[in-house]
Amino acid sequence: MTLLTFIIPVRHPENSKNWQQAMDNLQDTVASIANQSHRDWRAIVVANTIADIPPLPPQVELERVDFPPNAQHEQNGLDVETFRDAVRLDKGRRLLAGLLKARQSRFIMLVDDDDFVSCHLVAFTAARQSANGWSIGQGFVWGDGGNLVYCHKDFSALCGTSHIIRTDLYKIPDRFEDASETYIKRTLGSHRFIASDLASAGTPLDQLPFPGAMYRVGHAGSHSRSTKILQSFVFNRNNLRRPYRVPRHLARLRLLSPNLRREFFGPPSQ
Repeated sequence: MTLLTFIIPVRHPENSKNWQQAMDNLQDTVASIANQSHRDWRAIVVANTIADIPPLPPQVELERVDFPPNAQHEQNGLDVETFRDAVRLDKGRRLLAGLLKARQSRFIMLVDDDDFVSCHLVAFTAARQSANGWSIGQGFVWGDGGNLVYCHKDFSALCGTSHIIRTDLYKIPDRFEDASETYIKRTLGSHRFIASDLASAGTPLDQLPFPGAMYRVGHAGSHSRSTKILQSFVFNRNNLRRPYRVPRHLARLRLLSPNLRREFFGPPSQ
């Protein structure tokens, strides 16, 4: 049994504005995962059969699917809930395909294909194998290519790469077709409900006691429209209306130091 399996869904190539950039980001994410200090892990990349996926390192498996492109991938006049539902369904069924391959793992972490994770996650999990799992309360936000990161205090509400969960708590169905659309969208396609749903079921998650992931914003393929850390999290409209809040948010800025780069990005490529 693998201790921790990371599952990474990749959108249909027709839903990508820049496939090469998406694959560059995926390789960054996989390198981040492969940087774990404890070796009891595997990763599953879920991608369409027609998707041209770059070579993957050992311990990373490619699971091929044949889901059609999401016709409502962009909002384009749709109401917010219709748009979100379409994204959740598309993402959720890719994650379900990965979960069905990972049911023998002790823990699962769902990872967006452009984010980064701390190299300490597997080692932390290995020492606490009876836990239900963890929500990432603190995490970093990085404007792609910048030298600053923002330490977000409610990371699991912001980013999908934000939970490590004991596998049995997902109640994975025996077959793909046994999963309801509600399960696919609510439990897998969105990160917003899982912690409260598990708490209501009597199996609450703990808070990870360190920043466990880094959310990349501002690149061409992201659903986020944020581009610069300062404008998005410090000098945004809400804070400028209440200037007393600005120093508090400035204090959450960190330089993307060599230590942070090693923890989240891995060693520099040779």
